Amino acid sequence: MRIVVVDGMGGGLGAQLIAQILPLCAGQEAIELLALGTNALATGNMLRAGAHKGATGENAICFTLQTADLVLGPIGAIIPHAMMGEISPAIAAAVASSPANKLLVPVSQSHVELIGMESKPLGQLVKEAAASVARIINGRAR
Repeated sequence: MRIVVVDGMGGGLGAQLIAQILPLCAGQEAIELLALGTNALATGNMLRAGAHKGATGENAICFTLQTADLVLGPIGAIIPHAMMGEISPAIAAAVASSPANKLLVPVSQSHVELIGMESKPLGQLVKEAAASVARIINGRAR
Protein backbone atom coordinates (compact mmCIF):
# COMPACT_ATOMS: atom_id res chain seq x y z
CA MET A 1 0.00 0.00 0.00
CA ARG A 2 1.34 3.40 -1.00
CA ILE A 3 0.33 6.09 1.51
CA VAL A 4 1.04 9.65 0.37
CA VAL A 5 1.00 12.73 2.59
CA VAL A 6 0.68 16.04 0.72
CA ASP A 7 1.48 19.31 2.49
CA GLY A 8 2.88 22.76 1.91
CA MET A 9 4.02 25.80 3.83
CA GLY A 10 6.24 24.32 6.58
CA GLY A 11 4.88 20.80 6.37
CA GLY A 12 3.79 20.86 10.02
CA LEU A 13 0.49 19.07 9.50
CA GLY A 14 2.10 16.52 7.20
CA ALA A 15 4.85 15.86 9.74
CA GLN A 16 2.26 15.31 12.48
CA LEU A 17 0.30 12.93 10.25
CA ILE A 18 3.44 10.97 9.40
CA ALA A 19 4.48 10.75 13.06
CA GLN A 20 1.05 9.29 13.92
CA ILE A 21 0.92 6.93 10.93
CA LEU A 22 4.51 5.65 11.08
CA PRO A 23 3.91 3.27 14.01
CA LEU A 24 1.01 1.74 12.06
CA CYS A 25 3.46 0.83 9.28
CA ALA A 26 6.03 -0.83 11.57
CA GLY A 27 6.71 -4.38 10.50
CA GLN A 28 4.53 -4.09 7.40
CA GLU A 29 6.91 -4.28 4.45
CA ALA A 30 4.09 -3.71 1.96
CA ILE A 31 3.43 -0.15 3.19
CA GLU A 32 5.33 2.76 1.68
CA LEU A 33 4.88 6.16 3.36
CA LEU A 34 5.71 9.05 1.02
CA ALA A 35 5.99 12.78 1.71
CA LEU A 36 5.04 15.15 -1.09
CA GLY A 37 5.72 18.80 -0.35
CA THR A 38 4.89 21.88 -2.33
CA ASN A 39 8.29 23.20 -1.19
CA ALA A 40 11.57 21.76 0.12
CA LEU A 41 10.92 22.85 3.71
CA ALA A 42 7.63 20.95 3.85
CA THR A 43 9.18 17.85 2.31
CA GLY A 44 12.18 18.02 4.64
CA ASN A 45 10.03 18.29 7.75
CA MET A 46 7.91 15.32 6.67
CA LEU A 47 11.05 13.27 5.96
CA ARG A 48 12.41 14.14 9.41
CA ALA A 49 9.11 12.92 10.86
CA GLY A 50 9.85 9.51 9.35
CA ALA A 51 8.48 9.31 5.80
CA HIS A 52 10.20 6.59 3.79
CA LYS A 53 10.75 8.83 0.75
CA GLY A 54 9.93 12.37 -0.28
CA ALA A 55 9.62 14.58 -3.33
CA THR A 56 9.00 18.26 -3.88
CA GLY A 57 7.05 20.32 -6.36
CA GLU A 58 4.09 20.27 -8.68
CA ASN A 59 5.33 17.64 -11.12
CA ALA A 60 6.44 15.23 -8.39
CA ILE A 61 3.10 15.60 -6.61
CA CYS A 62 0.99 15.18 -9.76
CA PHE A 63 3.04 12.19 -10.97
CA THR A 64 3.17 10.32 -7.65
CA LEU A 65 -0.52 10.77 -6.88
CA GLN A 66 -1.35 8.59 -9.89
CA THR A 67 0.04 5.56 -8.05
CA ALA A 68 -1.17 6.33 -4.50
CA ASP A 69 -3.54 4.03 -2.63
CA LEU A 70 -4.26 6.53 0.16
CA VAL A 71 -3.75 10.30 0.24
CA LEU A 72 -3.65 12.40 3.40
CA GLY A 73 -3.28 16.13 3.82
CA PRO A 74 -5.11 19.33 4.59
CA ILE A 75 -8.42 20.10 2.87
CA GLY A 76 -6.57 22.91 1.11
CA ALA A 77 -4.82 20.30 -1.03
CA ILE A 78 -7.94 20.16 -3.23
CA ILE A 79 -8.51 23.93 -3.31
CA PRO A 80 -6.60 25.82 -6.02
CA HIS A 81 -4.46 28.65 -4.64
CA ALA A 82 -4.82 27.47 -1.01
CA MET A 83 -1.88 27.64 1.39
CA MET A 84 -0.99 31.16 0.26
CA GLY A 85 -0.93 30.04 -3.38
CA GLU A 86 1.25 26.95 -2.93
CA ILE A 87 -1.53 24.65 -4.15
CA SER A 88 -1.58 25.19 -7.89
CA PRO A 89 -4.68 24.30 -9.91
CA ALA A 90 -2.74 21.29 -11.23
CA ILE A 91 -1.95 20.02 -7.73
CA ALA A 92 -5.55 20.51 -6.59
CA ALA A 93 -6.82 18.62 -9.63
CA ALA A 94 -4.26 15.83 -9.16
CA VAL A 95 -5.25 15.31 -5.52
CA ALA A 96 -8.98 15.45 -6.26
CA SER A 97 -8.77 13.13 -9.28
CA SER A 98 -6.34 10.63 -7.81
CA PRO A 99 -7.93 7.16 -7.72
CA ALA A 100 -6.72 6.83 -4.12
CA ASN A 101 -8.90 7.11 -1.04
CA LYS A 102 -8.46 10.58 0.43
CA LEU A 103 -8.40 11.55 4.10
CA LEU A 104 -8.37 15.34 4.25
CA VAL A 105 -8.02 17.27 7.50
CA PRO A 106 -10.38 20.27 7.66
CA VAL A 107 -7.75 22.90 8.45
CA SER A 108 -9.28 26.32 7.90
CA GLN A 109 -8.43 28.30 4.80
CA SER A 110 -8.78 32.07 4.85
CA HIS A 111 -10.89 32.17 1.70
CA VAL A 112 -13.05 29.06 2.31
CA GLU A 113 -15.51 28.33 5.10
CA LEU A 114 -16.71 24.77 5.65
CA ILE A 115 -20.26 25.00 6.99
CA GLY A 116 -21.26 22.47 9.62
CA MET A 117 -17.73 21.42 10.52
CA GLU A 118 -17.12 21.15 14.24
CA SER A 119 -14.05 23.07 15.30
CA LYS A 120 -11.54 20.69 16.91
CA PRO A 121 -7.92 21.06 17.97
CA LEU A 122 -5.44 20.07 15.28
CA GLY A 123 -3.98 17.32 17.45
CA GLN A 124 -7.37 15.65 17.73
CA LEU A 125 -7.90 15.86 13.97
CA VAL A 126 -4.50 14.24 13.37
CA LYS A 127 -5.36 11.40 15.78
CA GLU A 128 -8.70 10.87 14.01
CA ALA A 129 -6.92 10.74 10.65
CA ALA A 130 -4.44 8.17 12.00
CA ALA A 131 -7.33 6.08 13.33
CA SER A 132 -8.90 6.12 9.86
CA VAL A 133 -5.60 5.01 8.34
CA ALA A 134 -5.41 2.16 10.86
CA ARG A 135 -8.90 1.00 9.86
CA ILE A 136 -7.97 1.11 6.17
CA ILE A 137 -4.68 -0.72 6.70
CA ASN A 138 -6.48 -3.41 8.67
CA GLY A 139 -9.04 -3.80 5.88
CA ARG A 140 -12.02 -2.31 7.64
CA ALA A 141 -14.27 0.31 6.06
CA ARG A 142 -13.91 3.96 7.05
